[in-house]
Amino acid sequence: MNLGPAEIGLIILAILLLFGYKKLPDASRSLGRSLRIFKGEMKGMKDDDVRAKDQARTTPVTGTVVTPSPNPTVAPSAVDYEAEARAMEARAAEARARAEQARASSAVTDTSH
Repeated sequence: MNLGPAEIGLIILAILLLFGYKKLPDASRSLGRSLRIFKGEMKGMKDDDVRAKDQARTTPVTGTVVTPSPNPTVAPSAVDYEAEARAMEARAAEARARAEQARASSAVTDTSH
């Protein structure tokens, strides 16, 4: 797309007609400020990345070494899962009973008024 001097002149004329010559300096100033802010934020993000990489290189890793035991533990059996499922069902039934009891007591309170 080659723009010649005539096309550029028409574009400038259209911009002048749309915005007016008084508003163009303010618009260009605000555009320049926005670009400066954007560049500053991008530079800040790059500086943060560099600092994080430097800190990762200089920070020693601390921790404990875990060695596997000679006798591996046996995986939990299906019986353990069944007992856990029964306990969860019992807790759920207890919660439903409490909720039903609360509903019943609130219904009694509502009808007594």
